[in-house]
Amino acid sequence: MSPFRLGAAAIEPGQRATVDLPVSTLSNHSHVTLPVHVVHGEAAGPAIFLSGAIHGDEIQGVEIIRRILNHPALLTLRGTLLAVPIVNSFGFLNHTRYMPDRRDLNRCFPGSDRGSLASLVADIFFREVVLKSQYGIDFHTAALHRSNLPQIRLAAGEPELFQMAQAFAPPVILVSRLREKSLRLSAGQAGVKVLLYEGGEALRFDEAAIDAAVKGTLRVMAHLGMIEPQPQRPGAEPVFSDSSLWVRAPESGILHTMRRIGDRVGKREVVGVVADPLGASSVPLVAEEDGIIVGRTNLPILNRGDAVFHIARALPLATIRQHPDQAAALADEDEII
Repeated sequence: MSPFRLGAAAIEPGQRATVDLPVSTLSNHSHVTLPVHVVHGEAAGPAIFLSGAIHGDEIQGVEIIRRILNHPALLTLRGTLLAVPIVNSFGFLNHTRYMPDRRDLNRCFPGSDRGSLASLVADIFFREVVLKSQYGIDFHTAALHRSNLPQIRLAAGEPELFQMAQAFAPPVILVSRLREKSLRLSAGQAGVKVLLYEGGEALRFDEAAIDAAVKGTLRVMAHLGMIEPQPQRPGAEPVFSDSSLWVRAPESGILHTMRRIGDRVGKREVVGVVADPLGASSVPLVAEEDGIIVGRTNLPILNRGDAVFHIARALPLATIRQHPDQAAALADEDEII
């Protein structure tokens, strides 16, 4: 193994180091960097990046990556791990999803060194981290006041990515079309295979979602031959889906739920009730399709039309493989009102 070069640093085989890539200077003259922790193994293997907080309020990826970096499996790492727990440090410090220029960083890839601030950050991360990797896992959560069941999202028609997703073994694997200027689309066009993990809620730690992500990432790294397989308890087979829908509030009022994320529901099943705060009436929330609840609102106060439950339609694996182009594009959580 040769030294791994990142920015002005060279990390020798068997060593690890944090490299601060210069990004910008704030208006008060404080310097902002993109911190990348590099673990460079002594033996040959692929390079994989782990990224968190591309949306600054989705802080769970920070804890997931921290735990992975402290895992003893990395002591015998083959290949190279590039860990970027906080990509959007501006949003992270301000507890907001967006960059200071009001842009969504995950709609700015591959970026440009002559563009907006979001475009500059995307360019540095893409050039220095993504393009030096063969694989990646990008960690996300639901938006504010919503929770997601641990799930992997990946592009259709990607056999190698599908094998990685199955190795991750989340409760749900969602196949969806890629969004323009997203990290996954730009990385895929450059030949880098990227999984997107969703789980938990913005600005909160969800222990179950963190644990699922840590164990799933280690399983993917073992699948790629980077670490030794970890002892795991056998779990349920993932549910596969290529489409989903939101159950919306038929009336304004107070939400009382009868189902939780991860529950299977049937078509026309009552999954909750919207009650008038004065006790005059209540209206049932009804699932429109069979499926599994992969997301939900955490707010009990609803306006008519608010999204309440996100239900993914469960399909046989063979169906998804035979018709990969039929997968729909999943909206980001902040786009669902």
